[in-house]
Amino acid sequence: MIERARLRQREAASAGDGLPKSLHPVSRRVLLARGVQDESALSLNLQELHSPDKLCDIDGAAQLLADAIMQDQSVLVVGDFDADGATGTALAVLSLGAMGCKRLGFRVPNRFEFGYGLTVPLVETLASAPPDLLVTVDSGIACIAGVRRARELGARVIVTDHHLPGPELPEAQAIVNPNNPGDKFPSKALAGVGVMFYVLGTVRRLLRERGWFGRSRPMPNLARYLDLVALGTVADLVPLDRNNRILVRQGMERIRRGICRPGLMALLRLGGRDYRYTSAADLGFAVAPRLNAAGRLEDMSAGIRCLLSDEADESMELATQLDALNRQRRDLQETMQAEAMQQVESLVETLGSRALPPAVCLYDAAWHQGIVGLVASRVKDAVHRPVIAFAPESAGSSLLKGSARSVRGLHIRDVLAWIDANRPGLMKAYGGHAMAAGLTLEHQGLAAFRESLPLAVETILAGATLSHEILTDGEVDGTELGLVLAAELEELGPWGQRFPEPVFEGAFEIIDRRVVGGVHLKMVVRSLDGGEPVDAIAFNCTPETIDGQGAVRFLFRLGVNRWRGSVSCQLVIEQIVR
Repeated sequence: MIERARLRQREAASAGDGLPKSLHPVSRRVLLARGVQDESALSLNLQELHSPDKLCDIDGAAQLLADAIMQDQSVLVVGDFDADGATGTALAVLSLGAMGCKRLGFRVPNRFEFGYGLTVPLVETLASAPPDLLVTVDSGIACIAGVRRARELGARVIVTDHHLPGPELPEAQAIVNPNNPGDKFPSKALAGVGVMFYVLGTVRRLLRERGWFGRSRPMPNLARYLDLVALGTVADLVPLDRNNRILVRQGMERIRRGICRPGLMALLRLGGRDYRYTSAADLGFAVAPRLNAAGRLEDMSAGIRCLLSDEADESMELATQLDALNRQRRDLQETMQAEAMQQVESLVETLGSRALPPAVCLYDAAWHQGIVGLVASRVKDAVHRPVIAFAPESAGSSLLKGSARSVRGLHIRDVLAWIDANRPGLMKAYGGHAMAAGLTLEHQGLAAFRESLPLAVETILAGATLSHEILTDGEVDGTELGLVLAAELEELGPWGQRFPEPVFEGAFEIIDRRVVGGVHLKMVVRSLDGGEPVDAIAFNCTPETIDGQGAVRFLFRLGVNRWRGSVSCQLVIEQIVR
């Protein structure tokens, strides 16, 4: 049976409150519940970023890149096929070009042809003209054979990555990864684009010290590319610790001033977002899916070209292609998601009164490998268990590509490592993070994998349980529900992973309701605590969802609604409790 979620209010720190006295009491409570206890922690200036000095191998990587630029060597940037890899690749190409690198190119693996990362087949395509220096972005830490083959062809290799390393590291000339063993960098949450930003800053410093920049070759301001860093960081769902919040805030502020890549601006416009008020949610829900659609269904090269283009018309043309791919992705996802939930419902019926297993494994021969991660994520949210969804690598292939998504409290890569140790050779390859991972196995091994998965989860949990609960920020008095509080909470962002946007709970009477956009429920509500009526919206909700008379209890976010020049407070309904 699927367990119903329990609500639990976040606990605020009881001591050490050094926050500004001017803060709204609700904002103070929200921040304290997220571990922010003093005013200095609210400052998100670039000067307060962690120094790159403790990033392993960053000086060696910078020296290789600086030498390549000054000696007119060929440099090839090899990125990943998601938004983090695309933004990191675009950042590297733009920044290295601005620093004077003339023989510069990029490649991104087509997932259907080469698979993930710097694979041997991808490297073999470079055999006729290998680059002097090959730089990976958001991948490479698990590409042992690919790095070895690139070096055999005569290329020097720099790996920049943020994924968790396995027991063996690639034999690259330099590896920059905050999650490498022994690395002392304070933030382990950097996205791939964040790692590349640090590397490029160190390259620029080294070139400046060598006297490379001058009147004919001005030193570039790399902060102008922080819009890309913000997008990649938000899109990759890495924890927004303070260092990442600085990167995202600074990137968003530039976007809000119109200082950003034309392609990013075009993607915002196609997503129906006003760049002047860009939020992390806009980047995560409007821009990232359109960019990711290219890597999921075709080739991320179109996404990278969109970010690289300096021409508004070309950027919009490429962004429109990405938008069309995203619509295709949504249709595929909707079909696959419905089929996945049917599999789960069949499993529930089979089990009867027994609980679902500690992990769910799904497969359909007709599924698309570029979409299974999204399906796994949605099913995971529904059943609150780690979910791994598989699809064929390609038509007629005996290989399956799997995408895993986990829940808080279970490190999914550790689960895969346990399976690999106890069933050697079952998985052809695997890698990832605590919350998301990917793997490859033979179709004939699927039954054995299904058998091993729950054993692995139970072993890793070691008796702990995965409680299904929703954390809230408690109730807000009706007299406090207004634009002042909503605007202050908006300003305290960016909100995201491990620094979640506040979700409140409360009981309301519904004064008016109507359907807008065919599928959304627009309401006017009043808190039972009193206060003025306030607008509310429940997306993908019909009037029948809220049936009957009397009070209705909501989980909601407090948003700022800007429409045709007017600004107002709006409750964004996350869940209808009754």
